[in-house]
Amino acid sequence: MTCDSPPENTGFLRTRRLRATGAAGILLAAALLTGCGQDSGDTSTGTATSEAARAVPERTTTPSYSASKSASATAAMTQDQKDRKKLLDSTKITFDKAVTTAEGAVSGGKVVDLDLRGPGKSDDDTDRESASPSASASPSGTASPSGTASPSGSASASPTSTGASPSDASASPAATGPEWVATVAATDGTEHTVRIDAVSGKVVKSTEDTGQDAEDKSRTAGWVAKAKQTPQQAAKAATDKKKGTVTSLELDENDKNVLVWSVDVVDKSWNETTVDVDAATGSVTAEETDTD
Repeated sequence: MTCDSPPENTGFLRTRRLRATGAAGILLAAALLTGCGQDSGDTSTGTATSEAARAVPERTTTPSYSASKSASATAAMTQDQKDRKKLLDSTKITFDKAVTTAEGAVSGGKVVDLDLRGPGKSDDDTDRESASPSASASPSGTASPSGTASPSGSASASPTSTGASPSDASASPAATGPEWVATVAATDGTEHTVRIDAVSGKVVKSTEDTGQDAEDKSRTAGWVAKAKQTPQQAAKAATDKKKGTVTSLELDENDKNVLVWSVDVVDKSWNETTVDVDAATGSVTAEETDTD
């Protein structure tokens, strides 16, 4: 009888099972080690992704974005556009209020010219005023140390020697803010310069132009009589044609000897357009835009 064969087979099978179990154990350990490594890597990757997600919105929604955009837009503007923007941003009194105030400063007066100017911008009157203080004493020192001067020295040192009256010389030539400078014609055509603070609306100064002769006065009076359109009506016609803010208007004859109101309008892009409006009919006769 072959009774010893089964034990040999049983041992062989037991050995195979042990080997299989050992191999399975090795594979399981390797899988666990691999899984741990992957978990560790996933955690690191997840952390980095989370950090990036938090960083990206901060860069795209930074509060300085609008300011940067505005700064870029300003940098792209020409110097003239920047000057217009700065001037209008600081101006509180509109042209129509300036017209009313200027005409009220001269009896029976009518505005024939109006211009918005910033600090340091001057006309002939303010240039003369600026020179007046330096004209009070000659470089050769005609005035004595005590402040007295010889009769001839007094005459040369007088403010009137520059063409300005004492009241002109006493006015401050340097404005601290924007001004409306208006030329107002009296009923006989005599022109007056009226300066109005463009922030407070108050009259800073009003002077008569003593340089006009009879012909000048007659021409101005004739223009005022022919102008059926008021400055306000001319400005409305201009802004109906070109949307924006009125910064200047002037009554004068064009190249065809037609009496017109030339109205300057600054649009939202800070470009300036000059619109000519027929002073008799109110129709627009010309339009030209300065994009500088």
